[in-house]
Amino acid sequence: MDLQGKNVLVVGAARSGQAAARFLAARGVSVTLTDTRGRDDLQLGELPGVNLVLGGHPDVTTGRWNLVVVSPGVPFGAPLLVQARREGIPVIGELELAWRFVRAPVVAVTGTNGKTTTTALLGEVFRQAGFRTLVAGNIGVPLISEVEKYGPDDIIVVEASSFQLESVREFRPRVAVILNLTPDHLDRHGSMENYVNAKAAIFANQRPSDWTVLNYDNPRTAALARRTPGTVIFFSRRHRLEQGVFVHKGQILVRDNGVETPVSATQAIFLPGAHNLENALAAVAAGWALNVGVAPLARALAGFRGVPHRLEVIGQIGGVRYVNDSKATNPEAACRALEAYAEPIVLIAGGRNKGNDFNAFMEKAREKVRVLIVLGECAEEIVRAAERAGIRQVLRAADLPGAVALARNVALPGEVVLLSPACTSWDMFNNYEERGDLFRRVVQELAREAG
Repeated sequence: MDLQGKNVLVVGAARSGQAAARFLAARGVSVTLTDTRGRDDLQLGELPGVNLVLGGHPDVTTGRWNLVVVSPGVPFGAPLLVQARREGIPVIGELELAWRFVRAPVVAVTGTNGKTTTTALLGEVFRQAGFRTLVAGNIGVPLISEVEKYGPDDIIVVEASSFQLESVREFRPRVAVILNLTPDHLDRHGSMENYVNAKAAIFANQRPSDWTVLNYDNPRTAALARRTPGTVIFFSRRHRLEQGVFVHKGQILVRDNGVETPVSATQAIFLPGAHNLENALAAVAAGWALNVGVAPLARALAGFRGVPHRLEVIGQIGGVRYVNDSKATNPEAACRALEAYAEPIVLIAGGRNKGNDFNAFMEKAREKVRVLIVLGECAEEIVRAAERAGIRQVLRAADLPGAVALARNVALPGEVVLLSPACTSWDMFNNYEERGDLFRRVVQELAREAG
């Protein structure tokens, strides 16, 4: 990508926007970073050589700009971006910008739930196989900040959100993984069809020599086999496949051209829950596509301990286990967390809804949850769904520390206190990490007080 002498406008001054601006400025590009928020509302790092326009946006009709790079937090249909496209200015995301500088094979992971866990697990798979591996993208490290450090003999594993994928143009991963597709982010995408189309962009530029890994058990995901130009590898937790990765008699098996190869016993996987078994199957499929052998696959599955904020065990107080699942930002993810435990649950849920329905979530909670504690912007919405489901033990908290205190008072030995909000954190926090970090601190303080 020729950037010499170009004027580039980076829209959105969060983590990936700042990373893109630094990358461009370091290459002598005239770069302006803009955000509707003011400096006091942003966590700005060092940005040498970057012009800042905060509290509003510059005019894109002046003919000055050669390229607009948009952060994933900014909707692709925002008026500024619509106007830029009308002016004939290319508009791409940070992921697409990074792609123009990629030299290593890329494995990209998307889906409604399980992206972060599967991406991190794949990082471990390729490290076990002896590859120098970068794990980046929506998982926390912007790809643009590290992309040039990795070459053809390395591997890059990218977590890609629908927000990132809606702005790609040439992005072409060697292996594209779609874990599942359930309603999410409909407040931004407008419809399920638009959401699925954004996810499907992950394989839009693939060729038959590339691989698309799809969940056979999720109908929306399986249907994408008809759309991808890549070669499909299915994985399934429920079906014995003619070709692909599946479970049979407690073993993960790969069937490839009629030959069945055992990879690992399902009991050897450290992470709990059926959803994590699906994540493991997807990781095996992606690793198999790139010729990773059975031994490194098995070692990775047995040794991987998960990621922060996803069924993260914080500790035990008075015989009660406290689990941080702050990354469950939609009802489907929270349902999967509930299914991971046989013990009675004291559930902490609530935050900002992003266009989701809570009825199925509360039906599942009725089976698993003894006490429900709600908080946040959509607390009453969850309470109404709980009432419809017949859940009677419902408590309200003003904030997260208050919710943990309530849970501490009502939880019984042998139970699980689970933070699995089913909502975004944006009503009270900047992100789910901040929410999960506070939960961890409050629980650890309670543990110290309990001795």
